[in-house]
Amino acid sequence: MKFIGIIPARYASSRFPGKPLADICGITMIEHVYRQASKELDEVWVATDDERIAAVVKGFGGNVVMTSVDHRSGTDRCREAYVNVGSDADVIINIQGDEPFIDPRQIASLKQCFDDASTELATLVRPFDPSCGYDMLSDPNSPKVVFDNDMNALYFSRSVIPYARNRTPSDPFAGIQYYTHVGMYAYRAATLTAITSLPQSRLELAESLEQLRWLENGYKIKVGITDCPTIGIDTPADLERAIALCKSLSE
Repeated sequence: MKFIGIIPARYASSRFPGKPLADICGITMIEHVYRQASKELDEVWVATDDERIAAVVKGFGGNVVMTSVDHRSGTDRCREAYVNVGSDADVIINIQGDEPFIDPRQIASLKQCFDDASTELATLVRPFDPSCGYDMLSDPNSPKVVFDNDMNALYFSRSVIPYARNRTPSDPFAGIQYYTHVGMYAYRAATLTAITSLPQSRLELAESLEQLRWLENGYKIKVGITDCPTIGIDTPADLERAIALCKSLSE
C-alpha cells in the first residue's frame, strides 16, 4: 500500500497570521513539520495557497503544491493537492502544519489502521491524563472522542463525553478514561473524493468539527491510540512554549 503525506498550510489566520513561517530555533514551523513527517513517509507535500510559504518550502528542498484560497478545510485542500500532484497513492495522510514536534510514530499508527482492509478513514486519539485537571479536559478547543469496541469512532464533541453521572468534586473523572482528538486524518483516495463532495451537516455546523459530516453520512472512522505528546500552535503564546521545548530538546 502506498501512502502520501500532505501538510495543508495557510498564511491567513485570525489568531496567528503567517503561522507556518514562524521561527522555532532558527527553522520555520513548516520545515519542522516536513522534516518529522519525512522520517516516516517517502513522499510528503506542503499544500498552500500562499507564495511566501511556497518559496520557503522550495528553499529547504521540500515538495510544494499550490491550491485554491477558497477551501473550507484541510481535507478539501488535501483533495486538491492529491489531484494536482498526480499522485497514485492509495492513502492520503493529512498532517497538521502547526504541530512542529509531530512524532513519526503517530504517522505509523495511522498507517497501521489500514492493515484492516475495511478501513476508509482513520484518525488518532490520546488518553487524557487526569493530572491535567478537569478544566483542561473541558476546554472546547480540545475535542473529545468516544469509540466502540472495534475502534471505530462513535462521536466527537467539544463538550466532555461521555457524561459522568457519578462525577463528584473529589472524583471529577468518576473513574472514566477520557480521550482527546489528535487532529490527523488518513483517507483512502476514493473516500477522500467522496467526503469532499458532501455538503456541510447539521452536527458539523453545530460543533464546528468536519469529521461529524462523515459520521452523519455513514462513514466509519477507525481510531488509533497514541501516547506521544505534541504541541499544537494556535497563538503566539503557544509559539513561545514550542520554542522553549525546542531549546530544552537541543540541550
